[in-house]
Amino acid sequence: MACAAPWPAPVIGRRSFLGLAAGALVLPQAARSGEEKRFRIGFANLTEDAGARLEGLGFTGADLRSSFVIAAREQPVTMVFYDNDRNREKTLANADDAIARKLDLYIQYCDDSGANAEIAKRMKAAGIPVLAVIYPVPGAPLYGPDNALAGRIAGDALAKLANAVWRGRPAAVALAGDLGNGGDHVPERADAIAAALKEELPAAAQTRLDSNGNPAQAEAQLRRFAAAQPGTKLLIAALDDTTALMAKAAVEAAGRTADTAIVSLGCDRSVHGGSNDKKELDPNNRGSILIGSVAYLLDRYGYDLLPLALKMLRGEAVPPRTATRHVLVTASTVFALYPPIDMN
Repeated sequence: MACAAPWPAPVIGRRSFLGLAAGALVLPQAARSGEEKRFRIGFANLTEDAGARLEGLGFTGADLRSSFVIAAREQPVTMVFYDNDRNREKTLANADDAIARKLDLYIQYCDDSGANAEIAKRMKAAGIPVLAVIYPVPGAPLYGPDNALAGRIAGDALAKLANAVWRGRPAAVALAGDLGNGGDHVPERADAIAAALKEELPAAAQTRLDSNGNPAQAEAQLRRFAAAQPGTKLLIAALDDTTALMAKAAVEAAGRTADTAIVSLGCDRSVHGGSNDKKELDPNNRGSILIGSVAYLLDRYGYDLLPLALKMLRGEAVPPRTATRHVLVTASTVFALYPPIDMN
């Protein structure tokens, strides 16, 4: 088969060549001018203390900050990070630094309402919009969990299992965790769990076990609870994943695993992990008495907050409150939400 002859090469004079060369130098600059504007966004974290856990759950400040680092790679964003350190003076100093840097937007995570009110005034005067995380900042859109919804999901999961597997059998409910020191959000979660179980299992007696943040105390309390309920199905709603693991250890020690179902809140790495971690929520561990944990996704906040921030900066409408997407994560669904990084 004959090939078509190529087009003859154009003859380019010296002047034309120089003109093309000059154009080649100009084109990249023109392309750069057409690129999307990059914004400088500050994120002031509640705390970077490695020993502190956020919102009574198993996440750290580093988990939250890392989500912004990774999410920013796919956005026209340069991040500036601050540690509020749960200290009012430092929190205000961080905001002043953001103002001095003339950042485009400030994301504030602080549980001090007085500091938040003052920062709202300073940022407004500086013309810098604010996006609030979990705790309100006057005049700023708020992103955070829906604790009532998360609690109801957990309560519904326990009730559904009890009605499907143990219908007609006597059952007792324990709501266990750091009820006293976990902040206002923890009782809200517990109340929602209790309400859901009361609606669907009205005959099941409910007991609240306050561990005061001491996992060993939670395990001891749950051992006593199991011993006091012979011949009864045990439904345990743990307010965090660490307490859920303590509950599992307690009922195993009491020989009550066949009579127990546990649900948790948080879904941190203590209950899920890589393909080789063999955690409670694992596709190969579907017989675990921890039937699931309601995701709070604090280690994914950056993926939701940065798009909201960009909408604000582009003048698009943002709702006054945006809630975290809570779902019950089970052994069969965990890798859909948290794909293990060590899988080939």
